[in-house]
Amino acid sequence: MSDDQKKPVDEKPSRSSGKGSRSSNRGVVTGVLSAVVILAAGGGAVAATSMMPGPTGGSTMDIRQADVPAGRALGVCPEPARLVNGTVVGTDADFSPVSTTAASALNAVVLSNPAGTVPGSNVTSLGGDPVAEIAKAPTSTPTPTAGPPVLAAGVASISPVTSPAVVGADPLGNEQASLAANLSYSATDGDLRGLASTQCQSPGNDAWLLGANTAVGRTAVLNLSNASETPATVNLDLFGEQGQIQAPGARGLLVAPGTTRSVNLAGLAPSESQLVVHVRSTGGPVAGTIQQSVLRGLAPGGVEYLSPGAGASNLQVMSGVDIQDPAATKALTGKSGFADASPALQIAVPGSTDAVVQVSLYGANGERKLPSGGVVTVKGGSVATVDLEGIPAGTYTVKASSDVAFVASARVTRGAKAEEATDFAWSPSSARLGSQHLVAVPRDGQRYLSFGVPEGRGTVTYAPVAADGTVGKSVDVDLSGGTTSLIELPAKSGDSLVAGYVVSASGDPIYGALVLGKQGRADVSVVAIQDAAAGLEKVPVSVGH
Repeated sequence: MSDDQKKPVDEKPSRSSGKGSRSSNRGVVTGVLSAVVILAAGGGAVAATSMMPGPTGGSTMDIRQADVPAGRALGVCPEPARLVNGTVVGTDADFSPVSTTAASALNAVVLSNPAGTVPGSNVTSLGGDPVAEIAKAPTSTPTPTAGPPVLAAGVASISPVTSPAVVGADPLGNEQASLAANLSYSATDGDLRGLASTQCQSPGNDAWLLGANTAVGRTAVLNLSNASETPATVNLDLFGEQGQIQAPGARGLLVAPGTTRSVNLAGLAPSESQLVVHVRSTGGPVAGTIQQSVLRGLAPGGVEYLSPGAGASNLQVMSGVDIQDPAATKALTGKSGFADASPALQIAVPGSTDAVVQVSLYGANGERKLPSGGVVTVKGGSVATVDLEGIPAGTYTVKASSDVAFVASARVTRGAKAEEATDFAWSPSSARLGSQHLVAVPRDGQRYLSFGVPEGRGTVTYAPVAADGTVGKSVDVDLSGGTTSLIELPAKSGDSLVAGYVVSASGDPIYGALVLGKQGRADVSVVAIQDAAAGLEKVPVSVGH
């Protein structure tokens, strides 16, 4: 880590066993269905009003805010990295698709309320079968008293991981619980050599996944998991360098409750070196992750989970963009098959209007100018890649802005010799940090928190969560505008291993990411810090007669 820092679609439905065992995730389904009923009723009222003449008598009351009961918080974790079916198994262990050193772990953290009460929480299979208990449901919920909060946590670690899992936590005091879970995979041999890590996702109906590549030697498998009791119908919008890709097999994908559907993206968009996937589902919400791997001849080029970033917007910010020695990177990318072994920014424009995007980088010592000037025009409906070569080694925050909405993600690469293993990661765009984000971390390897402040000035506060459930003393860090700070994290808090961090930010916008690695190896992975728990939500309700 630097100081300055057309073959058919391969679909694989899998279902967890356990008849009648899906009650553990039923709360979120009830909440989703309730919301659908409310919205449908509201939509019906609007439609009726627009078609019928207004009443001659009666009145409409002021719009009021109605409380929406907090639902069960969920994090859906994909299975560890696996080879696509049909890959030929070799006999040389160094290049065999079968790894003898692959290791995986799921680390889950559930935070208490300000009074120190940890909500009932557990880890289940995707089908609802119990895997591990994090905390028992409390018999009572004490009311927080005046003064600083007294935080505690429930923690669970599972290793090895053999299938998709769901981390769930019940609401407390009508506020959604704060949870985070991290799935990590690593191997030192085989075709899937490298490090991959992802935060387990809250299911949703709309997500953007950038960084996929289906060119020769590249494999991209989209995994769609449905942890609800409602079938999900998924449509995929695919975008490439030449524009939107029309693939009939990308429409109407059914994901049954309690299952994962895996789609080899090469069957939908072959030979696409810049592929962006927009996942939209109706019915049940889904969690989507792309397992991306690279094989350059016989040399493994890394593995990573591509996770959703922020939705289309006029501003996208990515932190934790670690750039190694530019001279070594230039020499490597000049070799055949290594063109994608350089740091880069990928931009996709969903609409039909071209976007003129201004790109800025902020490192430890301030802003660094791109050799190209940092301005790029991306055609509407297409994907473009901006090389970040020529930037001094260090860890950066990348800011991209335009008058046209777009999505973006930044590629991080590691390794400088063609004859040795290399690895890569993608840092998806993230939301501005607010109060009490929970970040789960792997329990081994190198771990760093990267914070960037594009403008102004801000303060970030972070506190370790130990494996025994204690929350350690918080640390405040003042950050200057136009800079990025990289903070190395210790392995322990007191006598216990660190399982996560509670992160808060104030002042001007701050963005953060978790940067992971392995000592003495080229392994790298980047995980954007997720949004904080929503808590108690309100919706406007208009009542008339």
